[in-house]
Amino acid sequence: MAIYEPTDPRNGHRMYRLRSPVTLEPIGELACATAADVQAAMARARTAQPAWGARSVAERAEYMHRLADLLIAKRDRIIDTVIRETGKPRAEALIMEVYSSVDPCVFYARRAATFLKPERRRLHGVVGLLKKAVVVYKPRGVVAVITPWNGPFVLSMNPCVQALLAGNAVILKPSEVTPASGALVGDFLHEAGIPADVIQVVQGDGQTGADLIAAGPDKVSFTGSVATGRKIAVACGERLIPHTLELGGKDAMIVCRDADIDRAAKGALIGSCMNTGQYCCGTERIYVVADVYESFVQKVVAAAKQLRQSDDVDACDVGATFWDRQLAIIEDHVNDAVAKGAHVEVGGRRNPALKGLYFEPTVLTEVTHDMKIMRDETFGPIVAIMKVKDEDEAVRLANDSPYGLNGNVWTQDAARGLQLAARIETGAASVNDMAMSYAVNEVPFGGVKDSGVGVVNGPEGLRGYCHAMPIIAQRFGKGPASSYPYTAKTIRQVTQAMKLFWGSRFMRRLFG
Repeated sequence: MAIYEPTDPRNGHRMYRLRSPVTLEPIGELACATAADVQAAMARARTAQPAWGARSVAERAEYMHRLADLLIAKRDRIIDTVIRETGKPRAEALIMEVYSSVDPCVFYARRAATFLKPERRRLHGVVGLLKKAVVVYKPRGVVAVITPWNGPFVLSMNPCVQALLAGNAVILKPSEVTPASGALVGDFLHEAGIPADVIQVVQGDGQTGADLIAAGPDKVSFTGSVATGRKIAVACGERLIPHTLELGGKDAMIVCRDADIDRAAKGALIGSCMNTGQYCCGTERIYVVADVYESFVQKVVAAAKQLRQSDDVDACDVGATFWDRQLAIIEDHVNDAVAKGAHVEVGGRRNPALKGLYFEPTVLTEVTHDMKIMRDETFGPIVAIMKVKDEDEAVRLANDSPYGLNGNVWTQDAARGLQLAARIETGAASVNDMAMSYAVNEVPFGGVKDSGVGVVNGPEGLRGYCHAMPIIAQRFGKGPASSYPYTAKTIRQVTQAMKLFWGSRFMRRLFG
């Protein structure tokens, strides 16, 4: 039974029936915006953006402080909405959706004016004697934010906050699997005082997302699957629309021979099973050096057997799979692994005691790289453990993947941990912790290879919602640095200048 399934169109709108992943009972309907609806939203956003962009960054930041107050005060409304659509444990809904929204909201509100202030650049050589430069960060205009179902509130709220702080108008298109959580983002931003047409939410399916890009936004921020990301990249490329794509992952965990095995086992379990394994930085491949393999597996298995899975969100560690299509992928990957020789230490099936979309927390050993579980994104509560000879083999296997979003290394040698982490072909890495980079607001977050294009978060992410415009001014005089007509004297002077300023290493140090 599908969590969202098409029904008869109504008044020109594509319609879907929505169901709870916990009970499979209906929880509402989704009416998709038409292409005309999307075009109208874009027109309103273009009209509203100049006045919003003309406000100072400090003024825009004040709205975000109000927003943070609302998120804290009305956290139960967020939690209840997210749980209704996803079945997350209450603790995870609080930590992942509320806490992780408030923290960056306050962070960027406090620092946006610094990150976006005009930046003077020192110019080198003779140019620096004659000219001065300043880079100003101008809003791009209208930003389209297209978001997924696995973090339906936080992954919609964070890009909207950053784009708005940068002075843009925003049109948010949430996932059709979790539309109410996305709608709540717009509600809170409006309640904080941001004008209605500056932040708009258009609901719908993949066609709605395509219509939004066809409407011609000035930037697209997308979080979701690789397959959809490729389609968006093509659509944006045809229209020369800047875009950031935060896509899938197959994060590797490396357990070194000197690792604290107790801590590493806990890290493996939370890294693989948090959010039911449905987050892009989930640990999906674990490479354990042979010397500590047996001890590590023993501790992971013992801890996995203690995990609680229940439809009681207040007494649960691992919740429902949010989407029936994802549950089918999880089953396929586990079945493929078992058929090819993997051993199921714990779990390995749908939970027969629960009505909804529950897959048991699972530990697999004897896995190999010819299995889907070690190649393709699983997005489920699966701990897949592979024995390796040494750390070098672990790094080689970690890099044997089309994905590169995050990774983690476990060792008691801090310097060695940094060296190994730097060797992993990935967007970011952690040492002695699960993937942390998205939660660290000071740093950029983005993937390499099939895991994405561009970065979000950090000063770089905030500035990515702007056009960095350099302005060059003369220090002295009122005329151009050179003028017509070109003569033999022009050529002689330029040639002499090249020899003077760069003809020796000494002069290069002065003017280079």
